[in-house]
Amino acid sequence: MSMPDAMPLPGVGEELKQAKEIEDAEKYSFMATVTKAPKKQIQFADDMQEFSKFPTKTGRRSLSRSISQSSTDSYSSAASYTDSSDDEVSPREKQQTNSKGSSNFCVKNIKQAEFGRREIEIAEQDMSALISLRKRAQGEKPLAGAKIVGCTHITAQTAVLIETLCALGAQCRWSACNIYSTQNEVAAALAEAGVAVFAWKGESEDDFWWCIDRCVNMDGWQANMILDDGGDLTHWVYKKYPNVFKKIRGIVEESVTGVHRLYQLSKAGKLCVPAMNVNDSVTKQKFDNLYCCRESILDGLKRTTDVMFGGKQVVVCGYGEVGKGCCAALKALGAIVYITEIDPICALQACMDGFRVVKLNEVIRQVDVVITCTGNKNVVTREHLDRMKNSCIVCNMGHSNTEIDVTSLRTPELTWERVRSQVDHVIWPDGKRVVLLAEGRLLNLSCSTVPTFVLSITATTQALALIELYNAPEGRYKQDVYLLPKKMDEYVASLHLPSFDAHLTELTDDQAKYLGLNKNGPFKPNYYRY
Repeated sequence: MSMPDAMPLPGVGEELKQAKEIEDAEKYSFMATVTKAPKKQIQFADDMQEFSKFPTKTGRRSLSRSISQSSTDSYSSAASYTDSSDDEVSPREKQQTNSKGSSNFCVKNIKQAEFGRREIEIAEQDMSALISLRKRAQGEKPLAGAKIVGCTHITAQTAVLIETLCALGAQCRWSACNIYSTQNEVAAALAEAGVAVFAWKGESEDDFWWCIDRCVNMDGWQANMILDDGGDLTHWVYKKYPNVFKKIRGIVEESVTGVHRLYQLSKAGKLCVPAMNVNDSVTKQKFDNLYCCRESILDGLKRTTDVMFGGKQVVVCGYGEVGKGCCAALKALGAIVYITEIDPICALQACMDGFRVVKLNEVIRQVDVVITCTGNKNVVTREHLDRMKNSCIVCNMGHSNTEIDVTSLRTPELTWERVRSQVDHVIWPDGKRVVLLAEGRLLNLSCSTVPTFVLSITATTQALALIELYNAPEGRYKQDVYLLPKKMDEYVASLHLPSFDAHLTELTDDQAKYLGLNKNGPFKPNYYRY
């Protein structure tokens, strides 16, 4: 005996039928939209096309959301504060003022200042040494009267440095040394605090130089100290405002690239002020370059590509401190690592550490990842890029964007497809794709973050170098490049030891006499290699 069909309640059957029709209509409408929607690709027709220029408002708005999402990936708390509608207007075209009525800045959105302040406060927790230096010297104001123009990465950690310099008596004007590394909310927090900061994430090349120019060229304000990272600020002053150097007491430079430029100027007899080479101080080389890159290389690659390193073949170009850090991390995760080197000493170190030293041409067809960290130019050329395997990842851990010949990829026969913020697929006519990260710029600060504690070491070194040059009696430093005094290096290290509850052993008078040392240091000669 069959059961009768269930009878719907009065009126319900008709409602269910109408709901089903609506659901079907929406489904087919969605499918039609997806089928007809054109694929959007970012085309780079020539070398000079700016990152922020797109043919339609729709395309630009879409990328704006991509950049906002990238902030979530790169800086965990940054992007949720970014209003994508703000990306429609360049910061240079906005009229913004902070709560004190000042407009002496140019940032993405001054309204993000509160969130940036939280980022800075978090960074301060792991930069106890720099905060300790701030408290110790705040009463003396060793930088009173200093007018510092700076060009560095603008992150929560460098904000702690900038505010420390201000607390020690300095006036600061700041721009970014990298178009992708600025944390917009941190720049806003600095602007709200009264620092003249000109920077935002995703600047064009024109924006980059405009921001530097705004820092230097200010009526009624003349810089007397320079803090540079990469040498672009120093280059701009030499090129556009050479008279500024009449009042400059010194330059502090922290990158390999910038230091190389300073030595070139010195050799040519064109360096007209003393300069402090912070990059080659022990606390910078061993901690920022080595230990920082050992952690941040993996962070940057994981966030951008989700790659698994076990069994992957990776070639690292350069086995200096940065290269050593990168290789140690990659080897620990099971990658097969090759090294390219020009220096026989560094090459021998690589061999003794268990790596095979090769020429790039020998392995370029088989490797899965190519990482540059030499400080040189055209390390990876178009010829290398043409020979790479499909889906090879290419990135740079050096300061400058000259190591990978990205310009050679901006040709009509190659298609650029933006798949994530800071991740481009460059597609060859035969369908081969090369995954290019951050358009060849510094990977870790463009695509991820770096450990705060390590940056505390570098920032403390920079602060002490500025204090030393600014307060040095006339004649102590000539127009040349100097290393940070060993005693200062040791002092920076000692400030960070309490974080580990580390206790130094003290020499007895007899031991100090035997070694020919002062009990309070310095403990190593300048020629000692740590």
